[in-house]
Amino acid sequence: MTRKISEGAFHLAGWLPIDRQRHIVQLCRALLEGEAPGYVPVVRGGGRMHVRMLCLGRHWNGTTYSYEATRSDYDGLPAPTLPGELRELAAEIAGTVGMTIDADVCILNYYGDEGRMGLHQDKDESSRSIEAGVPVVSVSLGDSARFLFGGLRRRDAVEALRLDSGDAFVFGGAARLRYHGISRILSGTAPPELAIRGRFNLTLRQYDLQGDRPERMA
Repeated sequence: MTRKISEGAFHLAGWLPIDRQRHIVQLCRALLEGEAPGYVPVVRGGGRMHVRMLCLGRHWNGTTYSYEATRSDYDGLPAPTLPGELRELAAEIAGTVGMTIDADVCILNYYGDEGRMGLHQDKDESSRSIEAGVPVVSVSLGDSARFLFGGLRRRDAVEALRLDSGDAFVFGGAARLRYHGISRILSGTAPPELAIRGRFNLTLRQYDLQGDRPERMA
């Protein structure tokens, strides 16, 4: 079921069937334990985030709030390649609500029982991509989460939504820079078929518009 939250923002409840969820959960586990494994980022000021993160396609540097080819703020390893099936997944979901994306970045986060993410804007992609309103595509797997979706200013009113396993959320166009975050993980709510405790979240973005990038980063 697709619900329009606001202009440019859509909640696609139950979009992924359980078999696809199981497959993507297995992929997420393999990626997080790969040669460039997931880690808990340290951001400006020295604070540690409350998720385990892995960036694919490009690395998001938590100290400079910018994307780069290598994990210079952690171990210096190259950012792992974004799997083609995740690029295709983002395009498929965005197309459901009449949007387009050629994803070249994915941030994979694992939330444990105490995981959370403060209100923030996704604004570190290229200016042309943001100005074009290219959407961010989010996929939830595992335990449900309390998702906060605000306005274009941090002090704007916030709507709380429950994101369950298999849900997708898309925000682009007029909603592209709206504040959002995760305030709580609802432990023990994952489908038993996934054999998971906690939550995986994939956020797929297009750092550059097609044609702006001289080559795809590894």
